Amino acid sequence: MNEQVGGRSLTSPPAKKRVVVIGGGFGGLSVAKDLRNEAVEVTLIDRRNYHLFQPLLYQVATAALSPADIAEPIRRILRHQKNAQVLLGAVSEVNLDEQIVHWDGGALHYDYLVLAAGATHAYFGHDEWSARAPGLKTADDALEIRRRVLLAFESAEMEDDVEARRAELTFVVVGGGPTGVELVGALREIAVESIQRDFRRVDTATARIVLVEGQSRLLGGMREASSHRAREDLERMGVEVRLNTMLTEVAEDRVVLQVGDKQETLLARNVIWAAGVRASSLGKTLGVPLDREGRVIVRSDCSIPHHANAFAIGDMASFTDAATGARVPGVAQGALQMGEFVAHTIQRELAEPSAERKDFHYRDKGSMATIGRAKAVVDLGQKSFGGLFAWMLWSMIHVAFLVSFRTRLFVMLGWAWSYLAQVKGARLITGDRQPDVKRTFDF
Repeated sequence: MNEQVGGRSLTSPPAKKRVVVIGGGFGGLSVAKDLRNEAVEVTLIDRRNYHLFQPLLYQVATAALSPADIAEPIRRILRHQKNAQVLLGAVSEVNLDEQIVHWDGGALHYDYLVLAAGATHAYFGHDEWSARAPGLKTADDALEIRRRVLLAFESAEMEDDVEARRAELTFVVVGGGPTGVELVGALREIAVESIQRDFRRVDTATARIVLVEGQSRLLGGMREASSHRAREDLERMGVEVRLNTMLTEVAEDRVVLQVGDKQETLLARNVIWAAGVRASSLGKTLGVPLDREGRVIVRSDCSIPHHANAFAIGDMASFTDAATGARVPGVAQGALQMGEFVAHTIQRELAEPSAERKDFHYRDKGSMATIGRAKAVVDLGQKSFGGLFAWMLWSMIHVAFLVSFRTRLFVMLGWAWSYLAQVKGARLITGDRQPDVKRTFDF
């Protein structure tokens, strides 16, 4: 079988075994890099040409960093890896029985497959909300949220209608996980510290920041002490935290919240979604069991049932550790550990095809979330703590996980400037730049 890849014809299967990795996130990139010394052809396919450090996306959305500060071209990362090829395109289907990946460039045969295509937003049956309540998974998402946030202040500056101005200055973030907590803290800092002196007609510090969470506490994946501290810190900053609260309606200038049997309408033109995710739709093409979030239910070695040479990792995998009974969370360290494990599994089988596979076990190295300037919470081992030290630890660990010296340097410089000057250095409004004003001031 001949294939067209990158404009040239390839014969399948190749002389060397081919490992196809779908997705250039933490897990997929980890697999590709760990196979650098093996006698295999590694083909990594991604719909974008860059690896994105998603834990810092909220800082792009809130104008603290630019997209290039937290992203690196995949080709550059793998430029010295001679057995790796990078293809830019979208995968439409995977045929596990024939071991073929169908993508924009045609069909690609594999000997080993690693599905690491990540996840997208889940609106729990209300996909129509996506236009009014964007999520935060990609650089484009972050730029769109940044555009809306900055335009809201511009519109409020010119708005003479009191009710419309109140709606422009109300920001509702749905979801009390790390992304939601970090977003509301950053939004409050923008309004109070970064831009207040830049506006003449409106006091940006009057902005209303509301965090909506359906459960009884924030940061459900962390200990109760950290959840309690995060809530206290946010409320001291002026953030309204609404627990046990569900979003039932999203309109152009208002949202409806449900608390028990009671409903409340908030005037709000700015809604950001951080409440849930679902795995890439690629899983639906496999013809294998999926969980409620669309993730592939994998075996103890991360392989897909009845297809030992195909693996799913990161946000695409539903994995329950047999030793602990706990599911692997959809976080960076989970994807990295799965990626390393799968790469080592492939390495062992290349050296000894009859080798018995080991089981994957997730090692929880701790959880953390930043709340604001010099504020964070950390669960590490059996301890939970917060404050300045937690924030410094959060900063050091996040910088260490960036993939290049350039991104580490730019992030550290950006943070230093923001901390000392209390300004956001990436306040650029891109895309549609027209403020939405009901009734302007008489200038």
